[in-house]
Amino acid sequence: MKMIIAYTAMLLAVTAIALGVSTAKDDPGESINLSSSSTPLAQSSSLVELVDFVREARDYARDADREMACKEFDNKTGRFVRGDLYIYAYDFQGTNVAHPFRPDFIGKNKANLTDPNGVALIKDLADCSKRGEDFTYFIFPNPDHADKDELKVGYTANVDDNWWVGSGVYLSDVPAFFQSESRDNLVAFVDEAAKYAEENGREKSLQAFNDKNGSFVSGNLYIFAYDFNGTTLSLPYQPELLGSNRMDAKDSNGIAFVRNCIDQAKRGEGYLYYIYPNPSRNMEDDLKLSYVRGIDNDWCVGAGIYASESNTTNATSPTYLGEIGSS
Repeated sequence: MKMIIAYTAMLLAVTAIALGVSTAKDDPGESINLSSSSTPLAQSSSLVELVDFVREARDYARDADREMACKEFDNKTGRFVRGDLYIYAYDFQGTNVAHPFRPDFIGKNKANLTDPNGVALIKDLADCSKRGEDFTYFIFPNPDHADKDELKVGYTANVDDNWWVGSGVYLSDVPAFFQSESRDNLVAFVDEAAKYAEENGREKSLQAFNDKNGSFVSGNLYIFAYDFNGTTLSLPYQPELLGSNRMDAKDSNGIAFVRNCIDQAKRGEGYLYYIYPNPSRNMEDDLKLSYVRGIDNDWCVGAGIYASESNTTNATSPTYLGEIGSS
């Protein structure tokens, strides 16, 4: 009983952290079923430490000049490296201006850098910073684990209109490497839905996407859709949410996944991670890799594949970024 109470308290604390970062409130029925999650979560204390760490670095950068701040962020033995927590910094054009473990990044534009699953991590982190501060997921080498590629909860904050700082907590026990064939099939599925929407218009398309017995629902693979204001347009396994605004809906690690979906769609297309109920596992929470495409510059369609049903073992060696200092 004590373990159950402790576990529940941890989950509530994580949710409280996420809500504390943003002033927006979710609807009472909006949150994901945290108690059924089979996906390992970041410790609530780790998320608190992460947020405090990034805010400390942001405040330091605002008080010091940029050159001095970046010099301190580059220092492996300095105040902004604490175990696997460390500060990196970029300008809003995507150029790295500080990184204690990737000196080969400094001064180079990494805006188009993607992780092994195609997630555009620098663009995602920058989008979080443009909100002031926020969370996202990506895969990156862990310096505490011999630079092994691991899933990470990233948190960023803008210093000013020109640059931002970030750090992250590694989810070392969460397999997150999806096979290229699975990702290709996912993209093809979403592309088919996007083509259908472009040829048939929004109303007819949404009827098709919301039909659980139609061609756009195949087991746990289904089309979801949102307008750019966050209104739910298609969600075949959760029809009660149709018409509701989910812009500030968050997963159990505090990631605003609908907002992140819309950010991807505004760029045209993109991948992202989040934890979400899996229809094939009785709506238990599961890590999901989704692919999203924008339609008519005001709404988007997407779909996702779940880690529990994919071969997510890390078979890549060495790290996808190669050795430090290599070109």
